[in-house]
Amino acid sequence: MHIFIAGATGAAGRTLIPMLIADGHTVTGTTRSEAKAPALRALGARPAVMDGLDRPAVLAAVRAAQPDVIVHQMTALGGADFRRFARSFAQTNRLRTEGTEHLLEAAARTTGARVIAQSFAGWPSERTGGPVKTEADPLDPDPPRAMREAHAAIRRLEALVTGAGGIALRYGGFYGPGTGLTAGGEQVELLLRRRFPVIGSGDGVWSFAHTDDVASATLAAIQAGRPGEIYNVCDDEPAPVREWLPHLARCVGAPAPRTIPVWLARVAAGPAAVAMMTSSRGASNAKARAELGWEPRHASWREGFATLVRPRSRAPRPAARSAR
Repeated sequence: MHIFIAGATGAAGRTLIPMLIADGHTVTGTTRSEAKAPALRALGARPAVMDGLDRPAVLAAVRAAQPDVIVHQMTALGGADFRRFARSFAQTNRLRTEGTEHLLEAAARTTGARVIAQSFAGWPSERTGGPVKTEADPLDPDPPRAMREAHAAIRRLEALVTGAGGIALRYGGFYGPGTGLTAGGEQVELLLRRRFPVIGSGDGVWSFAHTDDVASATLAAIQAGRPGEIYNVCDDEPAPVREWLPHLARCVGAPAPRTIPVWLARVAAGPAAVAMMTSSRGASNAKARAELGWEPRHASWREGFATLVRPRSRAPRPAARSAR
């Protein structure tokens, strides 16, 4: 099949391209920058320069490619500032709404390609009841004010895609090469500087997905996903912040993270960060395992973090001078 990846230069797209090619598919990958086209070509994809918010450009790129499947990986999430959550997610919100509309229109006008789109598992879920949610559980009816536009954009993307017979993949929090959660990544650097604290009791539950597992689940959805469905793509071990964050710190050789009270975090980090760290819910991957025949290579963040982010080597101490 010919797979068209919209937003192919992100961590998910760069990992997915070689996997698709190894499985025998032809890949067209889009980027907004001509300067990134050689990197896509080096991975084996046919590059296409396209801004996902430019409707004529999207229609033209899809028409030229004539794909069987469109994989929507377009986001603009680099360096998100959770104190200014709404501002940080504004461009991604447009890509999840306007960008999705453009891709679906392009698909309908050309080959009728099925659309598989990136969504998110975790903070969008209802923050009551059990700690782990399935695809059938409701999303949060009352997210914090700063998160409402992003939440609405996720709802809109999922409704558009599944309504058109496509598939929405709710990925867990990314870690691995090219993400903020790997050696040298933004989140790891914050930990090293003790600027990534546990907030309150750290009860917020997170689910993670290594980029290799994001790619393999996306391939599985292309092969076996049911039209109109949503699948959680994450590892087997949803965990509260108070467990995974100290473990990550140990893996990267960072000091133990501080714990700060909720009242201080509301001022310093904002309500969105407080919600994510204290009341978010994890996700179950049981449906993806059962229906897609998919298994995460990294079944737990415990071993996943340890393989990706090693402690920094320490310079050896100088030998003690002998007494004279």
